[in-house]
This record gives sequence, structure tokens and C-alpha cells, in this order.
Amino acid sequence: MTYGKRRRSLAAAAALLGGVLTLTACGGDGGDEGGTDGRAKSQAQVDRQAAKDASDARITITPKDGANNAGINNDVKVKVAGGKLTKVAMIAVATGTEVPGTLSPDARSWKPDSQLERSTKYKITAEAKDSRGREATENSTITTVSPANSFIGSFTPEDGSNVGVGMPVSINFDKAIVNQKAVESGIKVTSSSGQEVVGHWFNSNRLDFRPAGYWQAGSTVTLKLDLDGVEGAPGVEGVQDKTVSFTIGRSQVSTVDVKTKQMTVVRDGKTIKTIPISAGSPKNPTYNGQMVISERFTKTRMNGSTVGFKKKNGKGEYDIKDVPHAQRLSTSGTFIHGNYWGADSIFGSANTSHGCVGLNDVKGGKDSKQPGAWFYDNSMIGDVVVVQNSEDKTIAPDNGLNGWNMPWSEWVAGSALS
Repeated sequence: MTYGKRRRSLAAAAALLGGVLTLTACGGDGGDEGGTDGRAKSQAQVDRQAAKDASDARITITPKDGANNAGINNDVKVKVAGGKLTKVAMIAVATGTEVPGTLSPDARSWKPDSQLERSTKYKITAEAKDSRGREATENSTITTVSPANSFIGSFTPEDGSNVGVGMPVSINFDKAIVNQKAVESGIKVTSSSGQEVVGHWFNSNRLDFRPAGYWQAGSTVTLKLDLDGVEGAPGVEGVQDKTVSFTIGRSQVSTVDVKTKQMTVVRDGKTIKTIPISAGSPKNPTYNGQMVISERFTKTRMNGSTVGFKKKNGKGEYDIKDVPHAQRLSTSGTFIHGNYWGADSIFGSANTSHGCVGLNDVKGGKDSKQPGAWFYDNSMIGDVVVVQNSEDKTIAPDNGLNGWNMPWSEWVAGSALS
């Protein structure tokens, strides 16, 4: 659902969180084929074989991932070429309610049975198999249309969720907000810990809230939206009047050292595991900085063409349809994920990816003893992954849920109420 000097227009790649793109990230591990020990060149051959063995099933979900103005009647469709759909699930994110749908007799398409709700975020997961039984998976998140003369804010995390200490409150408005002071005045975020919480406008559509430091473990955070009738722009008023809350779980911060090629997992102040990793190659280094896990997929597709890694023929440098244990760290496509196609020897000894952080894993991800599976099973939305000692720059604060990379004074200055 990453990446160095060859990134092109990545920051526009997917909407966050709410869904955020799922045609994802770096799936290759051979970005630098000129390595002195030949490992990268060997790994490129493995990558090509993995692509050759990948499923012929090609799933298409419309509207495209990240759409925030989807129609509520006939817009949503799922289709597959080169295979048959085996499962499609469409879930209203806020309530967890599944939308009933119908699979065509030939199992090549799916659509909802009834009208969708307005101004609602939906997550769609589709699975398919080709004629040889090889699996493919696609994930997409969309938000449906809202009335023309009103605005709504899609927020994360969801009501009742349990998240890590790095999870900000992030609100994405479906229309540009001109009267930012009025809108921010209608939003209040508080914590049972007593931490001061301040908003920051990244642009006219996005407002995030966080304290100066990570949330206190075990605390409860409450978001109150009192926007009904608030004018966000001339002739455009808010319609939301609701209160939601979420809890902060244990504190877990994992530090990836690109030079030592090790990740140290610290929970509640104690190191619980050290994991060998393979980060971005010298050609495609991994971003430095504090990154928050914003999405998690037990299995997803990673296609280089969606994040700027294209060959001359227009195809992606890699296209792996079943990457296991993928956890998103940026909107532009940085993930920490399981890697089954890389040789065991690269983990802890060579950085070979297109910018992601890879952990040893197996195809299908069903071995719980593998590092990729362990880290996935022991992580949650909102956990922090810190990357250090990379040759790349620090990730932009608005690239994902990564406002922690902005100094507190600058963060406060970005409030319309400051």
C-alpha cells in the first residue's frame, strides 16, 4: 500500500488515512544491483522470479483508492481480469457494518446491493485467484459524496478504537476551509492525562491535533466536533455535532538503525526484541524520522508503477501481489513489511529495498515465528517506528501521520487559534 532520489510526486500519492492508497509501496529488495558483494544483483534475479510466479489475476476497484467524492448509487465496482473473485468485503469504517453485495455469476465482478450512506468512509478488500490457484489481493478506501453546500471532516482514529502512543487526531475536510479560526474553534481534543493538545493546519483541508510529546499510555482521548452551522467557507456550513473517544494502549516505539540493519522494539520503556532488517538501498534510501503506523494489511499488493518506480515500457520495476504483514508508515508508500522473496542472508547485513523496511517472512505469511509475522502481531495502529542513520532526508510531517517530525513551536504556530 517509498523512496529516495527517484521519488516523483509521492506526497500526492494517497489520501491518508482514511484510506490511503493500497496499490502500495516498495516491494522490491534489489534497488542497487551494483553491490560490492553481488548480493543486490542476485536479489534482483529473485525479484524477477517472484514477479514471474505472481498471480495473473488483476483486480480493479473503482472509484480509485482515496476518492473522497464517490457516488452513493452506482460508482462502486470491483472487477477482475485473468482470474475470479473469491471474496469481496466492503465495510463502513466508523461502524464496522458490512455492505451487502452481489458477485456476478462468472465471479468476475461485484457491486453493492443498495444505496450507500452519504459522507461515509468505506474500506473495500477484494481477493481473487487465477487459473493456477495463485492469489491476489487489493485494498481500497473511499469516502462518499456530501451535500454541495456543506462540509464534513473525516477523522482518524475511529470512535472506540485502541491505538498506539503516536496516533494524532487527523481531520480531512471534504471542502477547503477558508474560515479556519471558526472551524478550529468548533473542535476540541482533550486527554484524560491532562496533556495540552493543539491543532495544526497542514493545508486548507487538513487539521491535525497532538500534544507536545507522545500520548500517555493508558489515557483516553476525546474529540468533540461542534461544527453544525459553522461556516467553513462562503455558503458552506458544517453539519457535524458529535463526540468520539479512543484509548491509548501500551507504549511501543521501534527504532530502525539503517547502518546496523537492526530494529529495536521498546515497549513501556523496556526492549522486548531486536530484529534484523533490510532497509532502502543506497540508490533508494529510506526516509529518516518518526513515522506512525496508519494502516495494516495481512497481505497486499505492491506495484512500483504506482509510486514512481517505472521501467521504460511503463511497467513497474516490481509488482508483488501478496506482500505479507504490511504496515503503512507514509502516504507516499513507505511500509514496514514481511519479505519472503529476499534471501535470508540480507536481513541484518544488506539494505536492498526501494525504500521500505523489510523483515524476514514466508510466502503467505502463515509462519508466526517469522520476524515479519511477529512484528505485525505485536503492533497496532498508532505505534511509532523511528528510522535513523539513513542517507535520505527526514520525512515531511504531512506525509502520513508524521507531525512528530515538526518542532512543537512550529506546530503551535500552525494553529488558527494561536
